[in-house]
Amino acid sequence: MTFRYLPMTDADRQAMLQALGCGSVDELFADIPESVRFNGELNIPEGMSELELSRHMQRLANENKNLQQVVSFLGAGTYEHYIPSVVGHVIGRSEFFTAYTPYQPEISQGELQAIFEFQSMICELTGMDVANSSMYDGPTALAEAATLAAAASRKQKVLVSRAVHPEARDILRTYARGGQGIEVVEVAADAGVTDVEKLAELADTDTAAVIVQSPNFFGNLEDLAAIEKIAHRHKGLFVVSTNPLSLGIVQPPGAFGADIVVGDAQPLGIPTQFGGPHCGFFATTKKLMRRIPGRIVGQTVDEEGTRGFVLTLQAREQHIRREKATSNICSNQALNALAAGVYMSAMGKQGLTDVAQQNVQKAHYAQRQLRKLPGVEPLFDAPFFNEFALRLPRPASELQAALLEKGMLAGYDLSRDYPELGNAVLLAVTEMRTRTEIDQLVQAVEGWL
Repeated sequence: MTFRYLPMTDADRQAMLQALGCGSVDELFADIPESVRFNGELNIPEGMSELELSRHMQRLANENKNLQQVVSFLGAGTYEHYIPSVVGHVIGRSEFFTAYTPYQPEISQGELQAIFEFQSMICELTGMDVANSSMYDGPTALAEAATLAAAASRKQKVLVSRAVHPEARDILRTYARGGQGIEVVEVAADAGVTDVEKLAELADTDTAAVIVQSPNFFGNLEDLAAIEKIAHRHKGLFVVSTNPLSLGIVQPPGAFGADIVVGDAQPLGIPTQFGGPHCGFFATTKKLMRRIPGRIVGQTVDEEGTRGFVLTLQAREQHIRREKATSNICSNQALNALAAGVYMSAMGKQGLTDVAQQNVQKAHYAQRQLRKLPGVEPLFDAPFFNEFALRLPRPASELQAALLEKGMLAGYDLSRDYPELGNAVLLAVTEMRTRTEIDQLVQAVEGWL
C-alpha cells in the first residue's frame, strides 16, 4: 500500500518503476555513463525516528539565545516591541491562520476587510492616497518602488542614499540587474544623513527616482523637504522608506511630497522571529495607483446596497501584462499584515504616539548616559528616533562578545557595512527597555572599557 504523507516508500518506488517499464532503479538510469555516476555514500547524517529528530532539533534550538534570555539593544532593521495579546489571539484563529489570497469575495469578506483596514491605516500613517495589501518585506518593497519609478518615468537611473539599509541596497541592486537594466547610483552619506550637495550633483534628467530612508539605517532623520526638491527638479520620483512606528510622532513622508512610501511593518505587532518573515508596505499617490505591485482591496456595495470588499484594479501587471509586467509580486504577507492591522487598531492613534515617544525618550536617555563614558562619543549629531551610533575605542565585535556573556545584545557592528566609520556600534532602544536595563548597559560598557 502507499502512504499519503510518507512519500518514497518501497511500494511507491516499485509502482513508479513499473509504470516506467523498468525493473530497477539501476535500469532507470542505464543511459547515464558510468564515468559520471556517483557511486559513493552521500555525506549526510543517517535517518532518525520522529522522537530522535524531535530531540535533536530541540538541542539545536537550545543553542540559540532568544529575547527571553537576553536584553536586546539590537535593531538594524528588526526591533523588539511589545505586542498586545489580542494580536496573537486574532491571527491564531483558523480562518485567518491558513488564509491565502481571497479570490472569492463571497466567502472571504473577513480576510478582505482585514486587508482593507490595513491599507487604510497605512495610508493614514504615511500620508499617501493608496496602499497595497502588503509585500514580502521592506527591502523588496523598496526595490519594487525603484522598478515602478523606472517604468513610470521611462528613465533608468536610480539614486539611493548610502544611509539606506545595506541589505535593502543589496536587494535593489539584485532587482536592477536581473530586471529592467536599471542603473543604481549610490549617494554618499555625510554626518549620518544623505549628502544633499552630492545628491544635487548626481540628479539629472535621466534620474527615475531618488530613494532615501528616514529614520535611516543610523537612526537619523533625513531632511525630506530638501531632498524632495532635488528629486522632483528633473521630474523623477521621490521614494521614502520609513519605520512606521516613527510616524506616531514624526511628520509623514506624504507631507513632504513623497511619491512612494515603503517600509517594513515588523515594528507593528510582528515578532523579531530570527529576522523574518516580515511584512512590507507600499503606499503611493492616486496618479501611480494602477502601477502598484501586488494587490489592492477595495470597498464597494452589493445589489442591495450592503457594504462589501473585493480585490480591485485587477486589470494590471501580473494578470494581463504577463511577461511585460514590471513586478513579480503575486502574493502578500496576509497573516503578518493582519497582525500589523490588529496592532494598530489595538493601540489607536494615541497609543502609537505614546509608544513612539517612549522610543525617543529612552533612546536619548541611553545615548546621554553612554556618551559620558571615557572613549565613547556619538558618531553623529543628527536628530534620531530610537537608534543611534557610537564611536568606541576598540572594535564593536569585542563589545558584543563581552556583553553577550552578561546577557545583553550590544547592538550592531557598523564596521560590517561601513568600514570607513572605524570602531562604531549601532544601538536600538525601544519601549521594551526599562531604565534599570539601560543603566545596566551603561555599567557593562563602562566595565568593558
